[in-house]
Amino acid sequence: MSESGVARVEVGDLLVATPGLLDPNFERSVVLLLDTDEDGALGVVLNRPTTVAVAEILPDWVQRVGAPDVLFQGGPVSTDSALAVGASMTLGTDPNVEPVGFRRLYDDVGIVDLDAPTDLIAPALTHLRIFAGYAGWGVDQLREEIGAGAWYVVPSRTSDLFGDDPLRLWERVLRRQPGELAWVSTRPVDPTMN
Repeated sequence: MSESGVARVEVGDLLVATPGLLDPNFERSVVLLLDTDEDGALGVVLNRPTTVAVAEILPDWVQRVGAPDVLFQGGPVSTDSALAVGASMTLGTDPNVEPVGFRRLYDDVGIVDLDAPTDLIAPALTHLRIFAGYAGWGVDQLREEIGAGAWYVVPSRTSDLFGDDPLRLWERVLRRQPGELAWVSTRPVDPTMN
């Protein structure tokens, strides 16, 4: 915890929407933090697959994208641009060597340059997910939202990023947490239907 009593967030953490967060952009969302610094924070929503096939937009990358092979709605900012997150097996052997077109964020996860030649980077990737848009927070905005109870901050797992059932990710991430958070995972979307 920081001196303000709000959990410190780091690249690779998950922001899991609390039941009280009703903004339609983030209700029951799970956001992977990709960047956090003195200017703010940036992440992508992991559990909002679209119906747009990657093959329609970025056909060169379709062979590297796991199921479901669709674009994901990464957030409400810059929805007309694509951002890719991948995992590289190369980093496991030498963490100081990154494949061309890959920028390591944490562990073996990084940003993939979709303009890089696929024949150079694709062989080094073990997983890939492509997002339309991203989520962004200004200076102190995310800290204030966490302090107000809008987000739970929890550690991520590789399976959170690249699992084949993203629609149930909110429940799965909360269920594995200790204490009250595991109980929150059973809360229905509409509590009046309980």
